[in-house]
Amino acid sequence: QVQLVESGGGLVQPGGSLRLSCAASGSIFSINDMGWYRQAPGKQRELVAAITRGGSTNYADSVKGRFTISRDNAKNTVYLQMNSLKSEDTAVYLCNAGLKQAAWGRSAYYWGQGTQVTVST
Repeated sequence: QVQLVESGGGLVQPGGSLRLSCAASGSIFSINDMGWYRQAPGKQRELVAAITRGGSTNYADSVKGRFTISRDNAKNTVYLQMNSLKSEDTAVYLCNAGLKQAAWGRSAYYWGQGTQVTVST
């Protein structure tokens, strides 16, 4: 069994900051890519940021310069620091991880349950 648990969401005013965390636990041999997606009401799920095990990052154009993704491989945890938040950042943020449960196993992607981020006055 593998679990991804997000935390850190909430209500923040425009221009404010939040830090999301996602911890993976369970039967895990190794984690490769980790990322954050978001889904707003009536919109498709979109990639926000991703990071490889080696630390290479990729961001959506809409968040470049405002969001920073990082990870702690020893803790199987990925973070998303969100600064200068805008109302259009309001969404459910979901953690995603590509991992193996055994050395000989195939990599599979797992999702967290999501955490709500609301940017509003």
